[in-house]
Amino acid sequence: MMKKYFWLCCLLFSLRSLAQDTTMNQLTKEMDTPASEAKEPVKIFNSSRAINANTTEMTGRGKMDFRVTHNFDDIDGKGGVFGRFLGLDNAKDVRIAFVVGVSRRLDLHASRVRGAGAVNKMYELGFKYLLAQQRENDPSHPLSIALFANTVIATAKASSLPGFEASFEELSDRMSQAVQLIIARKFGKISLQLNPTWVHTNYVIQNDDNGIFALGGAIRFPITRSLNIIVDYFHPFRSKSSKEFFKTVDNTYGPPGDISFNPVPITFYDPLGISFEILTAGHVFNLNFTNATEILENRFIPRTVSSWTKGKFRWGFTISRKFGLWRN
Repeated sequence: MMKKYFWLCCLLFSLRSLAQDTTMNQLTKEMDTPASEAKEPVKIFNSSRAINANTTEMTGRGKMDFRVTHNFDDIDGKGGVFGRFLGLDNAKDVRIAFVVGVSRRLDLHASRVRGAGAVNKMYELGFKYLLAQQRENDPSHPLSIALFANTVIATAKASSLPGFEASFEELSDRMSQAVQLIIARKFGKISLQLNPTWVHTNYVIQNDDNGIFALGGAIRFPITRSLNIIVDYFHPFRSKSSKEFFKTVDNTYGPPGDISFNPVPITFYDPLGISFEILTAGHVFNLNFTNATEILENRFIPRTVSSWTKGKFRWGFTISRKFGLWRN
């Protein structure tokens, strides 16, 4: 009889141990299982810039994004199709940039820029920090948010003409800054983005605005797996007094970037860009069309004087190629 109770107790103890072991294995498995693929970060854009606007995409820790942006002259203008070959004979704006991913959330920017205006040689230093990232099927991470900021210094020779845009006297006169908040979300296959931006230029001519706020945005439509259409746009909120001043013909300053002092009325336009993005195995290539007069936010937001409706838009390209600097 005692043997029966002994074996019964052993059987119950074994079942209890098996149940505990099964439960523990299940808990351990759940703890060791990586996050569900449904919670992976969403890739909203394929590059750190749309056309003129920054995106929330980061370079990645230990990587460097080498970017070359090249804009030609306006398609319409003197010389027409044969004289200037739709603007391709003239190189206007060029930016060579290096973007280094210090961490998953922090990128450092350094670039050399050649513009077509009076302030035509610049160096840019900046950073972008990822504040939040959209995740798949995760209501707690619905948006990607990043902060971009830069400072730009002009190295062109100072003008001897009084009251001119490049009439620099102090080192601080050559500097400008831009701060941009980037808010993006992907809806299905369509990517949307907002870019509220503040640009401050230390030295401006009389009656111009030192600081200008602009509200920008971008949208991306996929056409095929390797071809996308991107559109970005900025509306600068220039002061009424500044607009009225530049529209008058009795000012003595001339248009921004024009070295002549011929008094002509100036109208500022909203920068609008359209791009065909082509994805390859090695790099991202963009064929861009934009009326933005220059490349940097510090310049094209306050100084775009070309209009799409008048054929004053230029085409160009951007090539982005990533390299590994150190192991992740």
